[in-house]
Amino acid sequence: MNTMNLWHITGWEFAALAFAALLVGFSKTAVSGANTVSLAIFAAVLPARASTGVLLPLLIAGDVLAVLTYRRHAHWPTLWRLFPAVAAGVVLGTVFLMWADDGAVRTSIGAILLLMAAVTVWRRRTAEAPVEPDAVVTRAGRVTARSYGVLGGFTTMVANAGGPVMSMYLLSAGFRKLGFLGTSAFFFLIVNLSKVPFSAGLGLIDGPSLLLDAALAVFVVPGAVLGKWAVHRINQRLFEQLVIAATVVGGLQLLLR
Repeated sequence: MNTMNLWHITGWEFAALAFAALLVGFSKTAVSGANTVSLAIFAAVLPARASTGVLLPLLIAGDVLAVLTYRRHAHWPTLWRLFPAVAAGVVLGTVFLMWADDGAVRTSIGAILLLMAAVTVWRRRTAEAPVEPDAVVTRAGRVTARSYGVLGGFTTMVANAGGPVMSMYLLSAGFRKLGFLGTSAFFFLIVNLSKVPFSAGLGLIDGPSLLLDAALAVFVVPGAVLGKWAVHRINQRLFEQLVIAATVVGGLQLLLR
């Protein structure tokens, strides 16, 4: 059976989805947050709610490639602090999806992304000295981790848009490039796998969506390879600027659509 016919999409639309899948791989191994462009492409070609179910397995494929690439650089104390709050956010996001329409989802996520970008820029400009990841074990650091965790779980559940929120947290916590990528790789692999039962229960993942994923997954790999090549040629300051810029662009896309 022709996978494209299952979604009634044209060859050009499939090409757009393939490009978005390549961006997924690139974002997982280079500039986290760039997959907000993928999110926008999928939502433009496919029905908005259904697009999140198609995108999720591709994100998981990208997560696996990122873990294989950066597994030695993960900061597990940060991950353990985040997971309980993220679980609460995923549950809240599931409840939200039960009643929210596409407009409410887009407005909520877009506003959160822009707020997180603004807060991160402000915190980094007002900080007296660079912050190291181990320094966020204070009471204020734990509160910050829980806040970002809930927002990350919520946004990743309702629109697969948790990447920018977690990017803002990791940048604000002082992570360098490889530590950032290794920690986020494990984080999103675990979180995205945990979302599968919720998405399937909501009918967002089914046979036709998995067939389309099978056709698109091959494009994730070259994107990941390109990202691995590019990340070693991007200095820390440019890396941070690209992550923040991708977050702002993703937020504006969601608000203006």
